[in-house]
This record gives sequence, C-alpha cells and structure tokens, in this order.
Amino acid sequence: MTPTPFIRLAAATLLAATIARSAEAQHLTIGPSLPATSPFLGGVPQGAATTSPVFISIGDAIQRALAYNLGVLEAEERVDRAQSARRIALSERLPQLNATASESRRTFNLEAFGFPLMPGFPRLIGPFNVFDARVWLSQSVFDRSAMKDRDADSHNLTAARHEYRSARDLVMLVAANLYLEALASAARVDTARAQLQTAQALHTQAQDLKESGIIAGLDVIRAEVRLSSDRQRVTAANNELQKARLQLARVIGLPIGQEFTLSAQLPMALPFPDMTLTEALESAYRERPDYLATQERVRAAELSLQAVKSERLPAVSVNADYGAIGLQVSSALATFNITAAVKMPIFDGGRIDGLAIRAEADLKQRRAEADDKRAEVYYDVRMAFLDLEATNEELQTATRSRELAAQQLTQTRDRFAAGVASNVEVIQAQEAVTLAEDQYISALYGFNIAKALLARSVGSGPDDVERFLSGK
Repeated sequence: MTPTPFIRLAAATLLAATIARSAEAQHLTIGPSLPATSPFLGGVPQGAATTSPVFISIGDAIQRALAYNLGVLEAEERVDRAQSARRIALSERLPQLNATASESRRTFNLEAFGFPLMPGFPRLIGPFNVFDARVWLSQSVFDRSAMKDRDADSHNLTAARHEYRSARDLVMLVAANLYLEALASAARVDTARAQLQTAQALHTQAQDLKESGIIAGLDVIRAEVRLSSDRQRVTAANNELQKARLQLARVIGLPIGQEFTLSAQLPMALPFPDMTLTEALESAYRERPDYLATQERVRAAELSLQAVKSERLPAVSVNADYGAIGLQVSSALATFNITAAVKMPIFDGGRIDGLAIRAEADLKQRRAEADDKRAEVYYDVRMAFLDLEATNEELQTATRSRELAAQQLTQTRDRFAAGVASNVEVIQAQEAVTLAEDQYISALYGFNIAKALLARSVGSGPDDVERFLSGK
C-alpha cells in the first residue's frame, strides 16, 4: 500500500524527534552539582542598579562571586569565629591584670568573728570608712591542658582558613559554570534564530516552487511544520537564556534589576598544561585546601584529646595584688600579696573519663573524614582527567559534524531547488544542522568546564582557572 502524504509527514517528524532525543542523550554531563538550597547559589546584592547595561566578562563574574557570594561570605565568617575561639584560648595563657578602687563605710559585729566579749563591751565597731585601691595580677605558670587547647584552636583556625580557600575555589567554579551556561544558552538562541530564518526561507521557497508547479502542496506543509517547530525552539531557547542570566546575576551579587551584557561567544579553550596523573595527584595532595583542612582538623582533634587527658596533671598559677588601703585616701598604706598555687584533681566523678571518650570519638571521626577526603581527591582527579579527554574528543567530533551538516544542507537545498528532491531531505538536513550546532555548543561548554574542574581538582587557584577559561 502506498503511504499517504499524512503518514509520510508523520514519519519524517517522528524521525527528526528521534534523532534529537538520541543526540541529546549523548551529551556529557559536566559541571558542579549543588543542591538548590546551597549558599553557593546565592549572593548578596551590592550597589545600586544603573540605567545602562554593564558588561560582565568571565573574569568580572569570578571576582564578583569571590567578593559577594553567600557561600564565600559564610566561610569568611567561620574563619572569624575560629579566630575568636583561638584568642579566647590564648587569653588563658596570658597575664590577667585588673584594677579596682573602692571606698566603703562599714560596721562589724565582733562576736560574729569569734571575739569573746566581756559584759558591757560593745559588740559593734564603727561605723568607719575604708578606702582600697589595688591592682590584681593572675598568671598561669603551667597548665598543660590549656596549652593543648590553645594549640588545637590554632589548628582549627588553620583548617577554617583552608576551608575558606576551598569555598573560594568552589564559588569560582560555580560562577564560571553559570557564565559558560549563559554563553551556551545565548549561542543556542542564535542558532535557533538562524535556523528559524532558514526555515522561513525554505517555506517561502516551497511556496514559490508550488506556484510554479514544480513541487506538490505537501512539501509546503512540511516546510510550514518545520517553521512552526523552529519558532517554538527560539522561544524555549530564549527562556532558558533568561533564566541562566538571572541565576548568574544572583550568584555574583549584581544589584537587583541590573541589566548586563556578556561576552559575544563561548571562549575557545586553551589547552590544559601537560600533566601526568601522578603529578596531578601530588599537586592535589599538596595544594587542595579542602584536603589540607581535614589534616588540620585531625591534628586539632588529637590535641583536644591530649588536653582532656592533661587535666589530670597539676596546674601551677601565681596570683598577686598591690595597692593602698586605709581609713582615708590620705592615710592609706601600701600593701601587697603574692600567692603561688598548685591545683590537681583528685576525684571528679568520672568527668575527665567522659570527656576523653567524647574526644576519642571526635578523633576517630576526623580521621575517617580525612581518609575519605584523600580518596575523594584521588577520584576527583581521575574523573577530571576522563572528562577532559572525553570532552576534547567530543569537541573535535562536534566541530567536524557541524561542518559536514552545513555542507549537507547546502547540497540538499540545491537539489530541492532543482526539483530532484523533496523537502523531506531538506528538513532532515536542516535538523542535522540544528543538532550539530547544539552538539558543538555543548561540547565547547563541556570542554571548558572540564578544564576548570581539573584545575580545581589539582588545587589550582582562581587566577589559573580564569586564565584557562578566558583564553588569555
């Protein structure tokens, strides 16, 4: 049975949709994965919006994110809190100096202080004035537990600083990823608009050929279906572009409502420096701040455990005061007192044992986290190498496919204009061009992000990542 025109049209449409789904499924998934509630997807708007759009380069986006992203600001606050804890612990080892000055009017009951009084002797003395001005000094001479607590807080502060660096590295990657996503979305909008113009030209050409009696009316219907599909594609692509731009503006802390422009096109990625897997792992274990932070947390937990156990040791302190005391300021006499004290726990009801058990559990947890982080670094580097190699091959393939698809469309249009082919072939060739352009955009975006991920996995800083992505 000969297929009806409707069946042929439905088959062509189904084939094009199948090709599109197949090509879309082959795209590599590259980029940081964060939950929607992550602070790294938020930002603190800074400044007032201007009436004219501002240009934001990829370097500007990274620098603004490093300054105004919510995740970075929270990490900075954690450093401040760690520094505060260290200063409090350090104060326990430093001299404590205070001064007081007082003047009071008093009466005393001698019997209350154990003085036997003869009958008729007054029990109360006073009222009289007492003036006392004094400087108090307290100094810990030896307290091993306090010393270990101070050292533990120093390592916690170092860990917080490493975590701050790690937060900056992550937000740099997030900002770069969103910037490249916006550029990729803009490129898809341009491609969709170009395909819409081609579809419009093909539809006009089909109408002219039908009026000349060269083709049938079915070819005009096919061209009109394709035109309608491309209009829908432009609308969807533009919607995705606007959402990508809004997400980028939020992450980098642009003023609310500020219009901005981006680079004209996706950057051509610079090649990543030659590096073997062994060299990359050595660099990662030496430079990655998140891994260094776990090492510092382990050391801090070890010192905290030592601090708890050291509470069983004696602590030596010196207390002294010097001042003047008398009935009046003019008659006050200088006095002083120096006291050396040794404090040693004898029985605490199991308090130190309980603290030691908790400190040991914390230490085991920190060591497990450090071992897991070491494995994470290894797998991050391995996967980054795989992604870079795969996206590089995908980019080369997509570049060649785009060239071939363009040649195919040109030849098919010429055959259609000559009346030796139907526009089914033209529509399929046009769909192939659309898919090839989309694959090229995704491949270029993926290759750039794969480089950024590899740079972060080996511990490169924001400057290196910006240089790789900006093509400078």
